[in-house]
This record gives sequence, C-alpha cells and structure tokens, in this order.
Amino acid sequence: MEFETLVQSRRSVRGFKQQPVPRAVVEAIIESAKRAPSSMNTQPWHVHVLTGSPLEEVRRRNMDEMIGGAKVKRDIISHGEYQGVHRSRQVDIAKKLFGAMGIARDDKPMRQDWVLRGFRQFDAPVSLVLTYDRVLDPGAVCHFDLGALCYGIVLAAWDRGLGSVINGQGIMRSDIVREVAKIPEDEVIMTCVAMGYPDDNFAANAVRSEREGNDEFVRYVGFAD
Repeated sequence: MEFETLVQSRRSVRGFKQQPVPRAVVEAIIESAKRAPSSMNTQPWHVHVLTGSPLEEVRRRNMDEMIGGAKVKRDIISHGEYQGVHRSRQVDIAKKLFGAMGIARDDKPMRQDWVLRGFRQFDAPVSLVLTYDRVLDPGAVCHFDLGALCYGIVLAAWDRGLGSVINGQGIMRSDIVREVAKIPEDEVIMTCVAMGYPDDNFAANAVRSEREGNDEFVRYVGFAD
C-alpha cells in the first residue's frame, strides 16, 4: 500500500475481533517499525508484547484498581487535564464516539463502561508496551524516538490488516504492568498499543477524528510564493 493511502485510510480501532494474532505477524510489524527515525541511531526503545493470561491479568488488575479509586501511577509525567482548544478537540471526538455507540449524555452507566473499555485496552488480543532506557531521562529526544516507533508500529499493523489504538489508559497503573510483564526497573513505561483484527460491526470503528486545516498550524517561511 502506498504511504499516503496508508496514512489516509488508517484509523483508531476501538473494537476488535477475539481472534489471536500470530506471533510471526507481530514480529514482522516490529521488524518494519524499527526502521523509524532515531536520534543519532540511539534506538532507546524496548517493546514488550503481551497476550493471553498475562494481558488478561494486566487489564483485570488495572481496571479493578481504577474502579476502586486508586491514584494513577504512570512512569511518565502527565500534563494533567486538558484545557482550552485541546480540551475542545478531546470533547469533539468523545461526542462522535458516544454518538456512534448510541450513548446518551445522561447515560452514566454506559459512559462509565466506555471508560472501563479503555482500562481494558479495548479487549484487544495483543498489547505492545513501549518503554525506553531510564538512563536517558529527563529528555524529550527519547520520547520523540518512541513516538516515531509507535507510529511505525501502527502503520505497519494497518498494512497487514490489523487495527490498533495507542492507549495510555491501559497502563494507568504502570506498576502492575511492570510486575506482570517483568519489565526491568531501568526501563520507563511510556505507552502501549492495543492491537488486533478490527471488528467491522463495532460502530465506533467507523469514527474518524477531525484534523485542523493546514493554515491553522503551518507557517511557510522564505518561500517566494
């Protein structure tokens, strides 16, 4: 698939078929994605691929902790709640998703269930937990590299018929993820990618988020025209 077509067609998938993803497919995805740009070829990343009972334990304990009112315990520093234009964009996609799923504004049980789906990594059959070497903290450069790898994973997966959603809710309790997946202390857990074969009957999978026009965030400097 040509790159532009691949990017334009890719979407976040929030409903998955309960169909196993072969290890060989995940290996091929990572093999492609690891060609992502890396500052001075430092390759600060690690990928921990979870499926089966370990993944089920992570999502069960993560969900139980968050339902029980436990505080978020992520390795990376959070910006807190979104405000202003960032909050507006967050609300806009939430409205689209709730509309597609038929979740009314005052339907608190269904809205809560949607939040819990995030804590369960949307019940995807595979989760790729992305980490980087702690010795590189603090620093945005390794975060940038992880972002490049992450997007490479998402595009390589889509090219092979798999959907994904980059999902911070699934690692709200990074301590649980670290314990179950046996992730070394010298690695920082940044995010995870929930992955599987898309369920085309899941209404939210058809939702596409809006993007601002280029004139809202792009400046051209020094061009004659």
